[in-house]
Amino acid sequence: MTMGTGGPVASFSVWDYVVFVGTVLGAAGIGLFQAIRGRKNNNSGEFLLGGRQMTAVPVAMSLTASFMSGITVIGTPAEAYRFGADYWIFAISYAIMSIITAEIFVPLFYRLGITSTYEYLEMRFNKLIRVIGTSMYITQTALYTGMVIYAPALALNQITGMNLWGVLVATGVVCILYCTLGGLKAVIWTDVFQMVIMLAGFVAVIARGAVIQGGLGKIWDDCYQGGRLSAFDFDPDPLKRHTFWTIVVGGSVMWVSIYSINQSQVQRYISCKTLTQAKLSLYGNIIGLWLTVSLAVFSGLTMYSIYKDCDPFTNGDVGAVDQLLPYLVMDILAAYPGVPGLFVSAAYSGTLSTVSSSINALVAVTVEDFVRPVWKNLTEKQVSWINMGLSIFFGFLCIGMAAIASLMGSILQAALSIFGMISGPLLGLYVLGMFWRTANSTGGLTGLIVGLVITLWVGIGAQIYPPLADKTNPLPISVAGCNRTQDLNYTTLAPWTGALLRYDSLSLFCCYSDRPALADSWYSLSYLYFCLLGSLVTVIVGLVVSAITGGCKQENLRLDLFVRRRDLFCAGCGKDSEALDSEINEKAGSELKNGSNNAGFKDSQFNIVDKDVEKVTKM
Repeated sequence: MTMGTGGPVASFSVWDYVVFVGTVLGAAGIGLFQAIRGRKNNNSGEFLLGGRQMTAVPVAMSLTASFMSGITVIGTPAEAYRFGADYWIFAISYAIMSIITAEIFVPLFYRLGITSTYEYLEMRFNKLIRVIGTSMYITQTALYTGMVIYAPALALNQITGMNLWGVLVATGVVCILYCTLGGLKAVIWTDVFQMVIMLAGFVAVIARGAVIQGGLGKIWDDCYQGGRLSAFDFDPDPLKRHTFWTIVVGGSVMWVSIYSINQSQVQRYISCKTLTQAKLSLYGNIIGLWLTVSLAVFSGLTMYSIYKDCDPFTNGDVGAVDQLLPYLVMDILAAYPGVPGLFVSAAYSGTLSTVSSSINALVAVTVEDFVRPVWKNLTEKQVSWINMGLSIFFGFLCIGMAAIASLMGSILQAALSIFGMISGPLLGLYVLGMFWRTANSTGGLTGLIVGLVITLWVGIGAQIYPPLADKTNPLPISVAGCNRTQDLNYTTLAPWTGALLRYDSLSLFCCYSDRPALADSWYSLSYLYFCLLGSLVTVIVGLVVSAITGGCKQENLRLDLFVRRRDLFCAGCGKDSEALDSEINEKAGSELKNGSNNAGFKDSQFNIVDKDVEKVTKM
């Protein structure tokens, strides 16, 4: 068979299985090594935060790998193949996200010395809001992790013939193994190993594609002729799926919510030994994200160059768009024993890193937010056993959630939509608490609920009534060069709208004939704006309700719960800053006890605390 002309492809060889199994065993081995190495320090802090002794470089790679999952390895190249290179603009969003997280959120969380991100919500508001925030995070993470497990399992099933649910269970079991035994250190060092594997998989695809097509220049020219390089669309229309503004504005806010308040990420950078190392890990993470997204997008462009005249999906060679890259791998790399196994290892490694991160983070928030408040006198040994038991429980829960993920369409978009719908209101709640000292618990809770209802409304509506092609902008494809068609069930040259799994004329008609009025306006809002919408609604409603309910009461609030000017670009504040925090809080508490007047709602301006003593209040 001539490459790029359709039809069946080769299957896994013995050496491919050797490489694949070796990678999985290597990941599990890291967990066992960390368990043996740290057996003398078998306490909760060591398990959940690596003893707070990690350094910037491995944490930076882990930050990158934890959300550069199998969804990224498989979904991003398919995205570039279908819609062009505009996904690369996320590189700008990654830089904005890293700066905001490093300079605003890291100093705050690091200074507070928290284990669970949601401890902050109780410090700033109350216990109920903390429990709601933790519950939202657990729901979001379990759904997302199920999707992460399902994506590469679907691909493995396509190109290896492995049983789909067998792969799902095996993935969860491996992650449970090294999470249970090794804790966060195992997760971080495994992520470093898996990051290298992921990047090597992309390089293999690009290098072989360049040889087949006659050089990188030929690939670039094919993509230019096919309209794949028109990335910078400055149309301000918020209903268009991807434009420069939706990606830079909406995408930046969405990634801020993922990196700044998501336990999986926060747990990593607060495990660093100093604030400087924590900030450097995020700045180093920019390089990792840029490299990953660039290789992933160019892999998709390479795939388009090879299949520009014979689209495998239209031709019926694959059953889902997320199987395109695995199909390409077996098409162009099967002649090199072990190399397809390397790619599958890359997709699988991305899954292992994300699932292990999620399990460890779910254990952390459950122990800190639900277990410790109820059972206050647990010994370190008891807590360690609870950690291990919860790792097993959440591992199997996430495997179960993969069944729900199997019902969704485009995996990459669905994953980011989940973050937008749930993390958006949560991000708004944190911003409300960190910058406005007069926001009270009633306002915070009301804003969170209203924001969540709004984002779920638009997000679920978009899943039921997906946007039409004029908003998603699918690019033309062709089957003119195919040797044969296996199950050609439609004739349009631009079939993809990012929503459907089948594209014959009947399915298009039945799905779009009864669309309500909101389907082409409200429900067509770009999924990248879900997070921004939720954050804005939460902050605005929170401030209004706080004002109506009288603002803050006379209660002492620690000053280190707010963002301060000296936090910004002050990577080395160190112990002097912590000592000053203690002194400030002591003075503030003393003044309040001596009868200081309430600061009142009249002082509710945007607040960045930067004075030695402030009278801070809460409900």
